[in-house]
Amino acid sequence: MAATAPPSPLIPTPTPPETASLRNRIFARIRIAYSSDAPLLHKLIYQLAAYHRLTHIFSSTESSLSATLSNSQPFQSITIFLLEVSPTPFPDVPVGYEPPITGILNLDLPIVDPESQEFGSGGEAVVVGFVLFYPKYGILLGKAGFHVAGLYVRECYRKKGFGKMLLSAVAAQAVNMGYGEVEWVVFSWNVNAIGFYKKMGAEFHEQTTICRLAHDALQACGSLS
Repeated sequence: MAATAPPSPLIPTPTPPETASLRNRIFARIRIAYSSDAPLLHKLIYQLAAYHRLTHIFSSTESSLSATLSNSQPFQSITIFLLEVSPTPFPDVPVGYEPPITGILNLDLPIVDPESQEFGSGGEAVVVGFVLFYPKYGILLGKAGFHVAGLYVRECYRKKGFGKMLLSAVAAQAVNMGYGEVEWVVFSWNVNAIGFYKKMGAEFHEQTTICRLAHDALQACGSLS
């Protein structure tokens, strides 16, 4: 009888390499901003003004933001959603009066944020952007809605889905409240924003012109009464 061949040495099963999307996983959270967030919001709004080339009329202060948020009931007056990201999951605890919206993004490449310390919001969390909105009434529609006064995502986080998350959060709140619309204004030169809004399904009213009274003109018009 032929001798039995010795058993083949065990070859360990190779561990599948971690995919790039899992290595670049990022956790996101949208929550209501409160007066304690005023310093971070002030920096974000200044960056928004710089992006829109409007720093010459920027007069917002941390104190004015804090006072506004302290006196505003969410969704009944001025409301701000803050978008934060973290490399680790956010704790499952309430934040303020409304539960936050959370999600996970798997990115192709890691995000290099040169301002991560300046915009840190606690632990490993970093503020990415915001959207400010308030109630309005559509006189022709016959329903209330939201007007978005400002939506901003910091430069290194753009074109990764964060702007869509913020606008979708406002739209979802409008639907939950039975509102009929969400509207906003976009500069005609901002082709990137226009393209983004078209992809979101927004309608454009080309013949509309924005009119505003501010500063001395507001004072003068008010004195006529």
